Amino acid sequence: MSNASRRTFLKASGAVAASAFVGASRLTAKPSHVPIGLQIYSVRDQLSKDFDGTLAKVRASGYTVVEAAGYYNKTATEFRHSMDVAGLRCVSTHHPLDMLRSRLDELIEYGHVLGLEYMVCSSSGGVHRDPSNKRDELTLDDWRYVAGEFNRIGEKVKAAGMTFGVHNHTPEFAQEGNVLVYDELLRLTDPKLVIFEMDCGWVYNSGHQPVDYLSKAPERFPLLHVKDIAKGADGKVQLPVLGRGTMDYHAILRAATGLKYYFVEQEEYQMEPFEELRENAEYMRKLNA
Repeated sequence: MSNASRRTFLKASGAVAASAFVGASRLTAKPSHVPIGLQIYSVRDQLSKDFDGTLAKVRASGYTVVEAAGYYNKTATEFRHSMDVAGLRCVSTHHPLDMLRSRLDELIEYGHVLGLEYMVCSSSGGVHRDPSNKRDELTLDDWRYVAGEFNRIGEKVKAAGMTFGVHNHTPEFAQEGNVLVYDELLRLTDPKLVIFEMDCGWVYNSGHQPVDYLSKAPERFPLLHVKDIAKGADGKVQLPVLGRGTMDYHAILRAATGLKYYFVEQEEYQMEPFEELRENAEYMRKLNA
């Protein structure tokens, strides 16, 4: 999901041998029994026009779990009822950091009604160490402050029986000096309080490899966003149906041994939206087989 869209609407030789075996296993194992999930930002336009009908089409397209991105003026009871009727489970939700900081208690209460397992920060844009700073761009010191906020929010979310996570776009892969922001966020956040939802497409588009991060610390990444990336003739980024771009999800899923859920996210369409979503679900079903 784009940043802008989110603002408007993450010893001894025996031990060495054992470690090598574990590392090899991480690269060869595939997560099993992972349900096919959708980030319903993918159908934001349809949901705003026909909420219940759209959810029914999502289920018919092959998805069983979803991640929310906004609640469409529904009460928690209404939102949960619509999910139940459609045969879907809403296991995760996205909120920007400024909302999490100002309305956390309310969002936790809403999440309990939905039966959420995860609450995820969708974007950290505009949150600065110095609140008088109104720029969108964050400095490294700002990101370090944000990491502290993640720990604080994560502690409260954990106490409420859920898990707090951080979703990335491309700003998290900015570099200041020899420090990569994403690496600093991983270093400064407490693994007991904060997990990361890797948006594989934006990691790749930032010049990095999802497999590298997943291989080093798969337990930090129980959630993934799945999208494909391609470059058009004009050099601009395109987001095609899964399997038609450059992403290698065979390798990514083999490395993602800590995976609990993934969510397909189709941000733009070339064909009828639900035709593309069905194609994406079938692509992921074959990978899971």
